[in-house]
Amino acid sequence: MTRIGWVFLGLVALATAAFVAMTSFGGPAPIASATPTAATTRPFARLRSAVQRIEHRLRSSAATGEGPVLGVPVQGVARAAITDTWGQARSEGRVHHGTDIPAPQGTPVLAVADGTIEKLFASRLGGTTLYERSVDRRWTFYYAHLSGYAPGLHEGQVVHAGEQVGMVGDTGDAGPGNYHLHFGLTRTTPDQHWYQGEDVNAYPYLAAGAPGR
Repeated sequence: MTRIGWVFLGLVALATAAFVAMTSFGGPAPIASATPTAATTRPFARLRSAVQRIEHRLRSSAATGEGPVLGVPVQGVARAAITDTWGQARSEGRVHHGTDIPAPQGTPVLAVADGTIEKLFASRLGGTTLYERSVDRRWTFYYAHLSGYAPGLHEGQVVHAGEQVGMVGDTGDAGPGNYHLHFGLTRTTPDQHWYQGEDVNAYPYLAAGAPGR
């Protein structure tokens, strides 16, 4: 039986127990009124409403999946200052799959969660980049356009949320003086490599600290 089924079955059992408790055990049951009253229907309406809310939450959770809890990856930037840049047009006909966070050159870039540095990589578009893998290997965190890495940072290194991993820059195709961090989020399976997985909009996680797409 599914989780929704068990929840519904439990609530039905509670409703049955409540109904039995309201009846008299010392004599014959009273004759029910032919017309339901507000007093008799209100508890069941509330029960039905509660069941519907639980079913909705379970379906929503199954549809969106559980997301990571992320810190802000640029030091000194408030969550409220982050804007949603997912899906914006980019050069060469590309669509933006990330969240851009402007900041002065050299501003510390911080790990958004505990994890392991899986790849340090220089690319034409991303410039100086790094890929961090979450502890459960279900997520990859991508940091791009860096001006450099934190001193001593290396592949295989374990990092913790809030630890500096790099500095804001304008490398790759960011454009001279366009200092910002491109942060990307990828959903993966534990056996996938750093360059595989499904791109996910990180903005809801960064801005509100709650799951979203």
